[in-house]
Amino acid sequence: MSRVRSAAVNGVLVLSMLGLAACGSDSSDAEEGGAPLSSVTIEGKQGEAPKVTFDGRLDGSEEEKDVLIQGDGETVADGDTVEANWWVGNGFTEEEAQNTFEQGTQEVELSEDVLPFLRETMIGSTVGDRIVLLTSAEQAFGELGNPSIGIGNKDSVLAVVDILGRSKTVPPEPALDGPQGEEKKPAGWAPTLIEEDGVVTGLDFSTAHKPTGELIATTLVKGDGAKVKSGDTLTVDYLGQVYNADEPFDESYSAQPAEFPIGVGQVIAGWDERLVGRTVGSRVILEIPPAKGYPEGNPDAGIEKTDTLFFVVDILGVS
Repeated sequence: MSRVRSAAVNGVLVLSMLGLAACGSDSSDAEEGGAPLSSVTIEGKQGEAPKVTFDGRLDGSEEEKDVLIQGDGETVADGDTVEANWWVGNGFTEEEAQNTFEQGTQEVELSEDVLPFLRETMIGSTVGDRIVLLTSAEQAFGELGNPSIGIGNKDSVLAVVDILGRSKTVPPEPALDGPQGEEKKPAGWAPTLIEEDGVVTGLDFSTAHKPTGELIATTLVKGDGAKVKSGDTLTVDYLGQVYNADEPFDESYSAQPAEFPIGVGQVIAGWDERLVGRTVGSRVILEIPPAKGYPEGNPDAGIEKTDTLFFVVDILGVS
């Protein structure tokens, strides 16, 4: 069985939401009134595409919901990530509009961004349930309906949702107080740390090599925590110093750890390129040439556009 990560936000349903913005005038000529949910026959096993037989157009003006197959798994809560499949039909035209059973299991995070009919059917239900929902297009998808799958804003919507699995939202681990892991011998080119009572206060370049113009890094502690990925928010302690300068131009050790997104262009390129892929608990020294640091300089920090920067960075947490 294939799995599509967060298809309800990043795949199938994003296309649907784009359809809302582009096709808002696509409404049907549906009239009020119609048959209730009890007029529909739904056959098949949980986990397999349902066979749906209509007996006239449906009235979705008053929401109806029923559990066709009762599961015995965990209860689904707001914010959970759920493995599911769903079938959606147009209750006015009596035609299938969407069928994810043909695409493999979908993984849905039940955030506020997910489509309303999925939140309505999943939250409070249990793993193993097959739920059927009859509602209006507005309640299912928003005020414009979902023209991209053939649901006009005046149509009724029939949804059959199978909940196949669930994983709780796991809060991030608390940030470390300092580097934690296997100590490593630093490369010979690296400056020496200056410490007072175990706190980094500067860099000593007396035995360091002359900068080469390359972006390089060396590990002092290889952390035993989670691996850093692009888009993660890092919690770090750091100290930065221009090559051969007597004092650092910036540091966090005397204040509070810093937090920032990594790998997405929110920090200097040298950090993005050399911190992604490392692990929580690591302590590294970075040598960053001007092109990967401040190619135009940073007057507020006293950095010239020709300056090579050295950083010691402790990766304390990731979320």
